[in-house]
Amino acid sequence: MGSGDLSQTADDTGRPRTRPDTVLVDRVYSSRAIRNHLRWHGIRAVIPQPSDQVRHRLRRGRTGGRPPAFDAETYKQRNAVERCVNRLKQGRGLAMRTDKLALTYQAALHLAALLLRVRR
Repeated sequence: MGSGDLSQTADDTGRPRTRPDTVLVDRVYSSRAIRNHLRWHGIRAVIPQPSDQVRHRLRRGRTGGRPPAFDAETYKQRNAVERCVNRLKQGRGLAMRTDKLALTYQAALHLAALLLRVRR
């Protein structure tokens, strides 16, 4: 078996790397460093700007730059996801993460999701 006969290299093992297209986060993560990191990796950031950052930018006038893009319609999806997660966490075991094994926690999460589905 020669060196060219290898059918699978070390890079082919495991799952493929994935990167999100868009990140929806709270205004706490609106720092320049976080925005630059996401921009560097080609990830679109939907982060509302805190009022203090807006005031500082406006106070600087023309040198303050333009405000970062913000899509309000996309940001509304974050609220829907958070409400769903909060409903799932109504069970104390899920909220406190008392299970020692990840498999047990995942089973409790599936059970909570099933109960949510049945109640609707």
